[in-house]
Order: sequence, then structure tokens, then C-alpha cells
Amino acid sequence: MPKDLRIVYMGTPEFAVPALELLIQEGWNVVAVITAPDKPQGRGKKLGSSPVKDCAQKHGIPILQPTNLKSPEFQETLREFRADLQVVVAFRMLPESVWSMPPMGTFNLHASLLPNYRGAAPINWAIINGEKETGITTFFLQHEIDTGNIIRQEREPIYEEDNAGTLYERLMHRGAKLVVQTVRDIAEGTVTPQPQDDSSPVNHAPKLFKETCQIDWSKSSIDIHNLIRGLSPYPAAWTLLNGKSCKIFASKPLDEPLEGLEPGSYVSDNKSYLHFQTGQGALAILSLQAEGKRRMSVEEFLRGNTV
Repeated sequence: MPKDLRIVYMGTPEFAVPALELLIQEGWNVVAVITAPDKPQGRGKKLGSSPVKDCAQKHGIPILQPTNLKSPEFQETLREFRADLQVVVAFRMLPESVWSMPPMGTFNLHASLLPNYRGAAPINWAIINGEKETGITTFFLQHEIDTGNIIRQEREPIYEEDNAGTLYERLMHRGAKLVVQTVRDIAEGTVTPQPQDDSSPVNHAPKLFKETCQIDWSKSSIDIHNLIRGLSPYPAAWTLLNGKSCKIFASKPLDEPLEGLEPGSYVSDNKSYLHFQTGQGALAILSLQAEGKRRMSVEEFLRGNTV
């Protein structure tokens, strides 16, 4: 097997680390890693490196951290690595001059069953929309984002108890194996990429903003519960409680609505429960974080707060 294939790996967050580790572990020739520039982090605003950079440093792999992917200097340096193949996992959009550079192309790992949930936040939106299944896809990059020909695809169930964090974890590790299998297929010349089927309407997965995360209590308890699951633990759904912003991490739809209350109103014994009326049904809050406080269970929160 031609494991001397020259691979340039591009990625930034934790999601991209297992695939890089597995490629190295299995003896593939990763000649360089491209990742985001170091950023100020924490209260001290010290420069912090990305998880992918930390992984590359540990293995002694050359690292490039361009601020501008179109810069002639960066592209000239990248060309000097003579990559046969580029692998992209959780990185930013590449200009054509970069993704078209290697003779074997550039492929990306996406955390959905493309063409469904193209965009920046596929894991979150699949849960927010109440899907029972999602998956992972490897595909060759082309002009429009997340539209390239599919190389491999695997399905993954979404369980009722899942939130964005638990699904992220599973897809991250399944995705690592799929990346390595895709590299193997390309190296062996056995891939037959298939165009994405755009004949049916698909859901999209746009970037999440603060307003996306605000709970609309006029919606049903199931829809709000799915929003909370889909945004937990990060960036987290939020609402106003006692006039202050409060993040909600876990909830449970209730069988009966709260009699005589408007959506967004709530009742509590100030000991063990906090129940919100919704547009259809009611919702028990199980875990939350008040402004300036740490995350806690509803019982712990009510011991120190009256609502």
C-alpha cells in the first residue's frame, strides 16, 4: 500500500484531532499541517494554540498558520510540500488555488449525510430539527461549499438522550476512521465519487448566532427541548430569568400544560422544580447557568435563588 503518499492535513478544533492521530498511527506520510493562527485565550489573553497544532507539534510535523489562504507567500510554501493529497477536517473555506493544488485532490469530512445539512453547524441543526439519524460524509472539494462529489458516507442514529456534545463525540471518532478509510481508497485508486443528489429539498446548517440560541416560548415543548439539546453544552440555549440572561443545558417535556399561564411564564416551588409554559405543553428545566455563575442542576440553583 502506498503509504508514502504525501498528505497535507488541514484542521483546527478538537474534532479534527482523532483523524490526524489515526493517520499518523497507521503510518501515513503527513508532511505538513495547516491550522488557524494562535489566538488570545482565557482571562489573561495569552496566545493559545489550536488542538490540531498541539497534536502536530507532539509528532514533529511542520505547521503552517496562515492568516490569508490566498497569500502568494503561503501558497508558495504549501506548494513546496509537494502534497499528493490534502485532507480537510473542520477548517475554513479554501480558495480554489489551494484545494486544486494536489494531483489527487482535496477531500473534506462533513458531519452530516450530504447534501442534507450543508453548512457550519450540522450536528447542532440535526438535533434542533428533531432528526432521528445523521451521519458523516467524505467528499472532494469543489466551488460551492459542501457540494462536491461524495466518496464515502456512513449513517449514525440520534438517540433521545443525545445532545450536541454526545453526538459530536461519536461523530468525531467515527469520522476519524472514515478519513483513514477514504485516504486508503484514494491511495489504492478504488474511489468512484458520486455527485450529490440535489433533486429533493434539503435542510441547511447555518452558523449559530446569539439570536438563534434564544428560546422562543411560543414554540412547542418538544421543539424547545430539541433546541436545548442541539445547543448543549455549547453555545447553549438561553432565556431571561428574573430579568437576567440564563443558559439552559437540559430539559424534559411535561405531559400536561400549566393551567392558565402564558407561554414563557413559569412556576417553581423554589426547591426542586422550575417549569415553563410553552406554546404547546410545558417544559421542566433540569440544568442551567445564571449570568456570572457556574452550571448547576435546577435543585442546586433553587437552593441559592428565588424565582
